[in-house]
Amino acid sequence: MIYSMTGFGRGEFSNDAFAVTLEIKSVNNRYCDIIVKMPKKLNVFEERIKNTVKQYLARGRIDVYINIEEKAYDNYEVVANYEILDKYVNVYRDLINRYQLDESISLSMVTRIQDGIDVSYLERGEDEYWEAIEPALTEALSRIKAMRETEGEKLKRDILEKVAHIEQLLTQLEVMSPEILEHYKQRTRDRLSELLESYNAEIDDNRVANELAVYADKTNINEEIVRIHSHLEQIKVILTASEPIGRKLDFLIQELNREVNTIGSKSPDIDISNLVIALKSDIEQIREQIQNLE
Repeated sequence: MIYSMTGFGRGEFSNDAFAVTLEIKSVNNRYCDIIVKMPKKLNVFEERIKNTVKQYLARGRIDVYINIEEKAYDNYEVVANYEILDKYVNVYRDLINRYQLDESISLSMVTRIQDGIDVSYLERGEDEYWEAIEPALTEALSRIKAMRETEGEKLKRDILEKVAHIEQLLTQLEVMSPEILEHYKQRTRDRLSELLESYNAEIDDNRVANELAVYADKTNINEEIVRIHSHLEQIKVILTASEPIGRKLDFLIQELNREVNTIGSKSPDIDISNLVIALKSDIEQIREQIQNLE
């Protein structure tokens, strides 16, 4: 399977303590660049999150967004500060007795005593947080990988269509190249005949043959065509691989461009020049698609 570097995945998880929402977005990048955006209290999990992402995604600019909401308050401890409460209650009793007040000490009086009840926040352990984050992260990664796979298959089909079209153009080149050489030979002989006829001279067939041989050697594009065919076959093979292939294909596209440019520089024929332009157009379109591949 081949994968695009563009995708999106969302994961959610909820338990008695937390509600986690996690989103992952990825776009093209030469390397695997992972950016995690989350509440500061979760910073301790950054490396663990990045390592998990790398198990699913090999390349791309990958942004991970994490939002976590605490739903339960079982991590708060509420206790009575009896040392303070006892002092207040004793004072209340002294006042009632001293002034013969028709009052009694009520719960509402006691609970209004400042610092009489202590509320403390108990930090949750890392395991509690991770047990809520990991399922949401795994779900988001599974979804973004599936999306990148779907996009990768579309790119593969498009690249193979372009490869097939390039092969058609090469077939035309293979047919045209020898025909063009024969036409050049004939035109050269005709021009020389006309020129020498005006001087009552004869054509030196050996000299003409040598000149034509030099021209044929300089304009021969068979080697370039063979190498292009070889590169195209390699592209087809690479597109069946299971590992990341973007960089390999990028190298082959550079080689294809080099061979096509050589063909363009070798042949002065307008028809071949037009085919070279068509070839370069297809290769450029493949190059753009490859930039999206993992």
